Amino acid sequence: MMITSTQNPKIRWVRSLQVRGRVRREEGVFVVEGVRLTEEALRAGWTARLVLHSSEVSSRGAAVVEGFAGRGAPVELVTELVLRAASDTQSPQGVLAVLEMQTRPLPDVLDFVLVADGVRDPGNLGTILRTAAAAGAQAVLLPPGAVDAYAPKVVRAGMGAHFRLAVVQMTWDEIKAVLRPIDRPALRIYLADAGEGQPYTQADLRQPVALVVGGEAVGAGSEASRLGEARLHIPMPGGMESLNAGVAAAILLFEVVRQRAGYNPDPPMAVTSSS
Repeated sequence: MMITSTQNPKIRWVRSLQVRGRVRREEGVFVVEGVRLTEEALRAGWTARLVLHSSEVSSRGAAVVEGFAGRGAPVELVTELVLRAASDTQSPQGVLAVLEMQTRPLPDVLDFVLVADGVRDPGNLGTILRTAAAAGAQAVLLPPGAVDAYAPKVVRAGMGAHFRLAVVQMTWDEIKAVLRPIDRPALRIYLADAGEGQPYTQADLRQPVALVVGGEAVGAGSEASRLGEARLHIPMPGGMESLNAGVAAAILLFEVVRQRAGYNPDPPMAVTSSS
């Protein structure tokens, strides 16, 4: 039967997941909306605890609903009004799914990792995750203080990145253990700094590397500063003090891609003495 009331317990549960990070963590689930994200989740094999859809769903969305139903997921037909009530957006595209959190495991051997320190803006973190996935990074590590990686705005801005790379929230001790394992060579850890260190194009990013990018307001914190072995910066001839965290991460991530595609880093700048 169709759910027609916005006060239905299932709808109220979905809404609580949308607005309360504590509930998401306790339940071990999060919400994805729209055809593209639910399709990505289905293709990646993630388990749905509940799928809601309206009669207005597109044929592509209907195929996603059928796919989840074929895997035994509970599926509910709802009115468009009820779907909007459960959604975090105005246009949920006729389908919404509650997925079990199943963080992709870290690879046994790491050579391309991003640490996003203190990124509190959901849109920025989602952009960083999407960019990291596009650049082929293996993982994004999130130390304490970062926004919830499964918040609705992060998931939407990530555009399926959660299904393509490991997104792991860790303590700093856990991050150090991952980046500096006792049984394997450590990654070279570069800390992005607004004005210190070498220009990013002069760093050798072809070696196994971890990039540490700080948040929007104050940049990297003290733990990140202690972790970083070397600093690099993005030259800004226009005179601005800093870049948006998502933009800075994108520049650095794709510099790794550029160098590993066969291009050598820029030669070191000549050091001249003043007379």
